[in-house]
Amino acid sequence: MPELKTVWGENLNPDSILPEYPRPQLARNSYVNLNGRWDYAITESDAEPEHWDGEILVPFSPEAPLSGVNRTLLPGQTLWYRREIAEMRREGQRLLLHFGAVDQEAKIYVNGKLAGAHLGGYTAFTVELTEFLTDGPSVLTVAVRDGTDTNEYCRGKQKTKRGGIWYTPQSGIWQTVWMEWVPQSYITGLRITPDAANGCVRVVVQAEENRACYLHFAGRRVGAFTNRECVLRVEAPELWTPEHPKLYEFSAELGEDRVESYFALRDIGIGRDAAGHPCLTLNGRPVFHTGVLDQGYWPDGLYTAPSDEALVWDIRTMKNLGFNMLRKHIKVEPMRWYYHCDRLGMLVWQDMPNGGGKYDLLTISAPLITRRHKKDNDYKRFARTDAAGRAEYYAGLDEMVRQLYNCPSIVMWVPFNEGWGQFDAAEAVRRIRALDQTRTIDHASGWHDQGAGDVQSLHVYFYQYRFRPDKRGRAVVLSEFGGYNLPLAGHTWNDANFGYRGYKTPEALEAAYRKLYEAQIIPAKEKGLAACVYTQLSDVEDEVNGLVTYDRRVVKLPVSAPFALNAQLKRE
Repeated sequence: MPELKTVWGENLNPDSILPEYPRPQLARNSYVNLNGRWDYAITESDAEPEHWDGEILVPFSPEAPLSGVNRTLLPGQTLWYRREIAEMRREGQRLLLHFGAVDQEAKIYVNGKLAGAHLGGYTAFTVELTEFLTDGPSVLTVAVRDGTDTNEYCRGKQKTKRGGIWYTPQSGIWQTVWMEWVPQSYITGLRITPDAANGCVRVVVQAEENRACYLHFAGRRVGAFTNRECVLRVEAPELWTPEHPKLYEFSAELGEDRVESYFALRDIGIGRDAAGHPCLTLNGRPVFHTGVLDQGYWPDGLYTAPSDEALVWDIRTMKNLGFNMLRKHIKVEPMRWYYHCDRLGMLVWQDMPNGGGKYDLLTISAPLITRRHKKDNDYKRFARTDAAGRAEYYAGLDEMVRQLYNCPSIVMWVPFNEGWGQFDAAEAVRRIRALDQTRTIDHASGWHDQGAGDVQSLHVYFYQYRFRPDKRGRAVVLSEFGGYNLPLAGHTWNDANFGYRGYKTPEALEAAYRKLYEAQIIPAKEKGLAACVYTQLSDVEDEVNGLVTYDRRVVKLPVSAPFALNAQLKRE
C-alpha cells in the first residue's frame, strides 16, 4: 500500500491510541482502554494458532499502515488477536468488554472459553467477562473472519479488487476496545427523545430489571422507573441548531450505578417554505441542507481515524467552509464523531452500509443516464438472492438506528445508495419508522426510487441539473453532485486520479465550482430544491475529487468561495 500519512498519523503515540472515552452519551468513570499492542496471527483455519505472527496496534486494521502489520486478511482466513489483562475480579461487580466495531464476524474468548460473538462490521457490541475470570491475569482472544465482497454481508466501499470508487478492504477490530466495571444491577442504555415544541425531553433508563431509578438534571433529582419513559422539562429552553448547538447535560442513577449523558432540544420534519415548496425543517423552520459526502477514510488508518483531533478537523473544516451538513456515506463512525457533530453543530445524514452479491453494472449504473427506476423486489437483478445476507442487513440496520438514536445531529436515515444491494426499500422505511419516528428518511439515494420515504433523492454527475418538483409531493434533494477532481502532487495515494470532471489548477477548480453552484444549485434552490450534497469531503485512494486532499494537508479551494455560496443557500 502506498505511504501517505496525515499529520496525526505521523505523531501517533503507540502507548496512547485514541484514549478518549468512546461513548459520550453513556459515560462511566470505571474505564480501561485496551487500545494498543496486541499479539496477532493470520491462519488458514479457524483453530487458534500455536505461534503468533507479531504485534498489531489496535484498533487499526491489519491492512492499515498504522497497524504496523500491512497484511490483508483474505476470505477464508482467520485473523487472531491476543492480549493478557491483569487481575480483573472485583467483589460484587460485573466486568463488561466493549467493542466499538469489528469487521466482520467476531468470536471473543476469555481464558480459552467462548464468551460471545457478533456478526456485522459496523456496530458496537458488549461481552460480559465476569464468569470467565480466574484468579490472576486473564487472556483475551478474538477471532475474526471477513468475507468482504465474497458474501452478501454489509461491507460498504470495500472490495477485494479495489479501484475507482471501490476501496481497499479492511478487517478486524477498527474501533476502540475497552472494559468497565458495573454493579450487579446496572444501566444498559438510555433512550433519549427530544420534544422541542413542548420544551422537554423523554428519557428511558434501560436495564435488565424494572426498578426505581433517578435522573439528575438542572439541580433536580427526578424519580423514575427503569424501562419506562420519564419526562424532563427544560426552563427557558434553547433549541439546537447548527448555529447554536446547545447541549444539556444530565445523569442517570440506578442503585450504585451512575452514567453521564447529554441531550439537545430539536425537532426534525418536512414542511413548506415561504414559496410553498416542500422542504426540510428544523424546529419548525425551513432549513436548506448544504452538505458534502463524507466517506470517513484515512490513508494511514483506513476506516480508523488516527486521532480524535482528526475527526474534529474534518467537521470543523467543512463548517468553516460554510456547510451545515455531512452525509456519512455507507459507514458508521465511532460515537465520538457524532458527539463532535452534536457539540459543533453539524447536521448528519446517516447511510446504512451496503451489502449484497456481485452488482450488475447495468442495474447500478444505467439510471445515471436513463433515469429509469426498477422494482427492488427483483432480488436477482439487485444481487440480493441470499436470505442470510438480507437478514444480516436488517439486523445491522436495527443495530445502527438503535445505537445512534440519541444523537441530535442525525436528522436523516439513508438505508440504500444507488441500488447497491438494494431490496424492499419501502420495507426498510417501515422498519426504521418502527424504531424512530423522529427523523426523515431518504429510502433510495440516487435512483431506483420506490416512492417511499420523505424525499425524492437524485444523483447528478454527467448532465446539467434542472429542478423538477416530485410528482408525489416529497421534498427534492440532490444527494450527490459535483465530484470535480484536482490531483495535487505529493498528496495523492496513487496515480489513478479518478473523478467526474478534471482540472489542473486550484484556480480552474474554483472557477468551475463557483459556476456549478451559481448556474445550477442556487437557481434550483429558488425553485424548490431542499438540500444538496457535494462529492466529496476528501480524496479517497484513486478518487481525487475531494475538497481536501486524502492526507488532510491541503484545502483545495479558498475558504471564501464555498463559504459565500453556502451563505446564499442557507439564506431564508
